[in-house]
Amino acid sequence: MNRRTLGEGALAAALLQSIGQAIGPAALAQTAPAGEGWVTSWAGSVQGPYPVGNPSAQPDQRFLFPTPAEGARDQTLRLVVRPSVWGRQARLRFSNAFGTRPLVIDGVHAGLHLGGAAVVPGTNRPVRFSGGDSVTIPPGGQAWSEPVDLPFAADPASPLLMGRKLAVSLHVPQASGPMTWHAKALQTSYGTAPGAGAKGAEEGESSFPFPTASWFFLDAVDMVAPAGTPVIVCFGDSITDGTASTMNGDDRWPDVLARRLEAERPNRAAVVNAGIGGNQVVGPAEYGPEKPFPGGPSALARLERDVISLSGVTAVIWLEGTNDFSRNGNATLEAVRGGMQEGVRQLRARVPGVRVIGATVTSALGSSSAAHGHKEQDENRRALNAFIRDGGLFDAVVEFDRPTLDPEGGGLRAEMIPESTTGGPGDKLHPNRAGYLAMGSAIDPAAVLAPRR
Repeated sequence: MNRRTLGEGALAAALLQSIGQAIGPAALAQTAPAGEGWVTSWAGSVQGPYPVGNPSAQPDQRFLFPTPAEGARDQTLRLVVRPSVWGRQARLRFSNAFGTRPLVIDGVHAGLHLGGAAVVPGTNRPVRFSGGDSVTIPPGGQAWSEPVDLPFAADPASPLLMGRKLAVSLHVPQASGPMTWHAKALQTSYGTAPGAGAKGAEEGESSFPFPTASWFFLDAVDMVAPAGTPVIVCFGDSITDGTASTMNGDDRWPDVLARRLEAERPNRAAVVNAGIGGNQVVGPAEYGPEKPFPGGPSALARLERDVISLSGVTAVIWLEGTNDFSRNGNATLEAVRGGMQEGVRQLRARVPGVRVIGATVTSALGSSSAAHGHKEQDENRRALNAFIRDGGLFDAVVEFDRPTLDPEGGGLRAEMIPESTTGGPGDKLHPNRAGYLAMGSAIDPAAVLAPRR
């Protein structure tokens, strides 16, 4: 065991001991008392079935999932996620939205991520469902777990938790069939070999040899937090999902915003990423397990699941339109404007007091992607931006176009083009880390933290 492991283990032991002395086991078992409630702290908008999607830096998945149509089979996945706020209790949402068979999950555990596929010793906790240790989710369905105590997070505002990650392990005891997933995690998670059995209780990493850059089945994590904690949902396509940002670096523009808010008000504002690479406002017209599309269901089709049904939503930042105007989408300006109007109407009708913030769309002019970069796309983009800025639809506007635009060439600024994931030249469509930093830094915190309407 190296010095870092000893340090992490000692930290966990000290936290657990001090927590037990301070509040006792009975308090830890309680549900949220008055003055607290559930807020969504992390989400991974689902699409599917695997392997249809747009992952980034994906390792070879043949040994993890030899037959995609059969999916996971008697194996354990350890999914690594970064909550934007912590609480002394969590609950987990699992999705079979694009499965064609009942999905059985058991052996679920949640613990503080140590590194690789390892969990900080003493923090791994079993997760239950309606009193049992397993759940069966029908095709198209989803299921929440019971609350699980996180003793290491009894002081959620502790700086020791800032930026830390949660490791959620789940066992799929029988062949899952087509798997619901989020392709572009830009975060390494891990899995056992098929047939390896339930390994979620293990704290070490020896049973988890295979990496993946995607999340499977898990699509939301809630935390207990003080009542009124803001939850800001960042809704959009690959430029929200983080294409071309640093692998495992957490430097998408929503991550930048989250860190800025964390610095101002530690553990008192959640920022949730609901982007899907390739997503469109109004297309495709049909989507499902038998007719999938790499960009996932349209924004309008997934609005209920990926925004409205999340806990405690107070604001939505909507950045989208590029893919609608691509050669994959071929949507008209009128259709996209109409789709945004309908989406905002639904949000205001279903989430009382929500602030809906429009984000101007960044340039793709001159992109090396065959579907992007043409003149007509840019003309539609600029017209959509005029509507976002001046159309009166949104409660506020976030300006992403101007801080990323090369005023001479009309495309992205040169320093924002080389991609940060693998070091490639970039596609002049997706901003890199420098671009996402500029975008996240351009957001006025007052626009997202203002009181509900």
